[in-house]
Parts: sequence; structure tokens; C-alpha cells
Amino acid sequence: MSTPVPARPTAAAPQPASPPQPASPPPAAPARRRPATAARRTAWLLGALALLAVLAVLSLGVGARSIAPGQVLHVLLHRDPTGEDWIAVHHSRIPRTLLGITVGAALGISGAMMQALTRNPLADPGLLGINGGAAAAVAAGTALFDLRTFHAFVWFALLGAAVAAFVVQVLGGGRGAATPARLALAGTAVTAVLTAFVNALILLDPQTLNRFRYWQIGTFAGVDSAAVGQVLPFLLTGAVLALLLGRPLNALALGDDTGHALGAHPARTRALSLLAVTLLCGAATAAVGPIAFVGLAVPHLARHLCGPDQRWIMLLSAALAPVLLLAADILGRLLLRPAELQVGVVTAFLGAPLFIALVRGRRIAHL
Repeated sequence: MSTPVPARPTAAAPQPASPPQPASPPPAAPARRRPATAARRTAWLLGALALLAVLAVLSLGVGARSIAPGQVLHVLLHRDPTGEDWIAVHHSRIPRTLLGITVGAALGISGAMMQALTRNPLADPGLLGINGGAAAAVAAGTALFDLRTFHAFVWFALLGAAVAAFVVQVLGGGRGAATPARLALAGTAVTAVLTAFVNALILLDPQTLNRFRYWQIGTFAGVDSAAVGQVLPFLLTGAVLALLLGRPLNALALGDDTGHALGAHPARTRALSLLAVTLLCGAATAAVGPIAFVGLAVPHLARHLCGPDQRWIMLLSAALAPVLLLAADILGRLLLRPAELQVGVVTAFLGAPLFIALVRGRRIAHL
């Protein structure tokens, strides 16, 4: 009897090859903001200057007496000292426009320097007590010497701003070199003391309040070419000094040790920066009174457009801040015509929403 032979296992039938699956795309890299090149920065700067030129022409024609742009050009090219349009443009609106441009540039540059100097994105020109010193000097001069003219206000305000800045520098230095945190704390303390001093003066003397409050609110009304000539040397000196400090401030943004290794001198740079801010902000405040939000909001917009280079930030701030200031002045003349709303009030309404939009739209850069 034969034994059964076990069946040989059969090989499994080959399975058809599955079609190749398309390779999955690599995960998308997070979108990066394109760096601001020199061409883009130049384009933003030229655009800001063009807008500033348009607003300057509008500023010459807008007011209680409206003047058409063609008539403004005719008045500028032809001398007619007896004409009403010629008198309005040359005696009032040209000085007012020039003061708006120079004061705006000063506030923009000084605000950019303050944020770089203290590494505080919320710093403005008043953080070092400069606005408080100018206000205290004007209030004291009004109470003690019966100041009534704009030209007297200018010199007292400049003196008060310089003294306050010197006190902040001394307090911020302490026993060593001044640091951003020490300067900010010293400026806050000095501003608080000066504000209390001003409030005490105007409460004890109602006449001082009546004369002081018109300057304190910030206005271009009543200025003339002599007022522009008084503050222009201080503004030009401060602007040139600030632009020369752009490279050292870029180095200090990396830290004192790194900045010193790159050739910057932290103590000297901070002292010269404080001098530039005092000249710019002191002269601007002396000319038109304290104006809020321009020096705070405009440098953030400039930094958003041109990147972290302090030299370009100051240049673009010097063009954008006059745009905001002239726009506010023109709007103030139109809202209550034939009367006008002071420019310090309008900048608060325009600057605050601009700053809020910048804060909500992106994170404020750490300085």
C-alpha cells in the first residue's frame, strides 16, 4: 500500500504592482517678509516727499479765506503787497506751513531716536522730561514775568527743555554710565515732578492758566517768519547730529558690548543722542507747544516700511511726520471754518487710531 505524497505548496500568485503615488509636497515654509531693499526704501521716501509737497500746497490755500491752487501759484510768483491773497499767503500761511514741516520733521526724528536710545517701543520725545521742562519754564515765566508774546515763550521753553534733559542725564547716569532703563526711569520721575509744578502754578494763578493753556494745547496759529527763524537753527543742528548718530545707534541696538566691539562708544552715543533729542524736541515744543502721538506713532510706521536701519527710519520719519502734522493742521482749519481746531487736538485724534492699528496689525518690534 503506497503512502500519499503531500501536496507541494503552490506559490502565491503575484499581485499587480500598485501605481506610484505622487510625492506629497513638502510642508510650506512660513511666509517671510521680504527685506526692505534700498530701492524700496528710496521709493517710500520719495512717495512721502511727494505727498508732503501736495499737502504744503493745500496748506497755502486752505483757511478761513480759501485760495485756489492756481491763485496760490500766482501769488508765489508775483509780488503784490497790497493784495489780500498775497498778504494771507506770505504773512500767515507760508510761515505756518514751514513751521509745520520743520516741527513735524523734528518730532519724527526725535521720536525715532528716543525709541532707539531707550530700546522702548512706547517711548516718545516727552519721555526724557523735555516736554515737561519746556512747559514748566513757560508756566513759571508766565507767572513770574508776565510773558505774553510767542517769542518770549520760545526762549523760556528752550531753556526749560535743556535743564530738564541735563537733570535726566545726571540722574540716569547715577554712579555709572547711563543705561536705557535708567534714562527712562529718570525721565518719568522728572516729568511727574514738573507736571505737578505746572498744575500748582496754574491752579494758584488763574491768569497764568488763561495765557498758558493756549500754548499748552499745541497750535500753529499766530506764528510768523520771525518765529520760524528763531527755532530753525536748533532744529537743523539737532537733525544733522541725529543723522550722524544713525550708525552708532544701529550698533548699540545689538547691545553695549557688541556695539563697543563694532566701534561705537555707548556713553558718548547716548549723551550726543540726548543732546540731539533736546535740540529737536525742545525747539519744536517751544515753537508750537507739546503735540502728542506724532513722535510716538510715526517711527513705528517708518520702521514697518524700511526695516530696522536707524538711518532710514530717521529719514522716513522726517518725511512722514510733517505729512501727518500738515494733514492735521489742514483738517483743523476745515472742520470749524471760519474758526479752527488746534493742531494738537487733531493729531491726538489721528495719531491714536494710527498707533492702535500698528499695534493690532503686527507685533511691535523689540528694540
